[in-house]
Amino acid sequence: MSAAAEMNERAVGDDGHTPWLRYLMLAATAIVMLYPLLWLVGASFKSNSEIFTSAGFWPSRFSLDAYAKGWKTSTEYTFATYFLNSFLITIPRIIVTVISCVLVAYAFARFEFWGRKILFSIMVGTMMLPLIVLRLPQYLVFRELGWLDSYLPLIVPSAFATDTFFVFMLVQFLRGIPRDMEEAALIDGCNALQLLWHIIVPLLKPAIISVVVFQFIWTMNDFMGPLIYLASVEKYPVSLALKMSIGATEEVEWANVIAISVVALIPSVAVFFAAQKHFIEGATSSGVKG
Repeated sequence: MSAAAEMNERAVGDDGHTPWLRYLMLAATAIVMLYPLLWLVGASFKSNSEIFTSAGFWPSRFSLDAYAKGWKTSTEYTFATYFLNSFLITIPRIIVTVISCVLVAYAFARFEFWGRKILFSIMVGTMMLPLIVLRLPQYLVFRELGWLDSYLPLIVPSAFATDTFFVFMLVQFLRGIPRDMEEAALIDGCNALQLLWHIIVPLLKPAIISVVVFQFIWTMNDFMGPLIYLASVEKYPVSLALKMSIGATEEVEWANVIAISVVALIPSVAVFFAAQKHFIEGATSSGVKG
């Protein structure tokens, strides 16, 4: 085979298309998908009038006034208070979610008990229920407990593994892990909890990180939960504070709202990229194994 023919064979893919064409199509698709986000960042430096008269990303002049004004809000509290409130909800919820879901998934994946398959089927079936169906009974229960206008209704349910998607994901991940190390640990005298802590949890690290990332993003973006249970402005998370800043006056300062929306995206984006490697590994492994 001649050198020219060999180079041509390398340049052309198995499907007959050159690799650069494939990369070009992927790059074009990425630009189309990312442009709204890029526009959001660019619009945070624009004036109100420029936002509605220009579809371009680049502002005519860069100004941080929107960030300064948006951060102050129209209330007596700044967005520092609302970000702190969001973390006061998100961090405890992540902790109780990981603990409860790991324990329940461990029981479903590794123990044989009466009704295990039926209970697992019921749990999976609850994933198909719309959340709105549960809002009214949950509200009535929390009202009787005196938990309204507190963070407890947003945190405590997760301590009972009510986030069934995470349980299902962890069970699928556990089913793909060989039991050799567990059997060796049992021979050495480990009990069930020691086995869970020393063997299972380290092996579950990618899946647990996936749970953390999902729960962080979902809780930070949750709007309906805080809207139903919280009445005091000083307890609002960022999601409610953003809506309040839109409806606070008749003329909305969209540049301020967009600027704070960009700031609100930073924690979720930072958590995703910090855990990207383990997150992708955990999400894919729990999906294909079982």
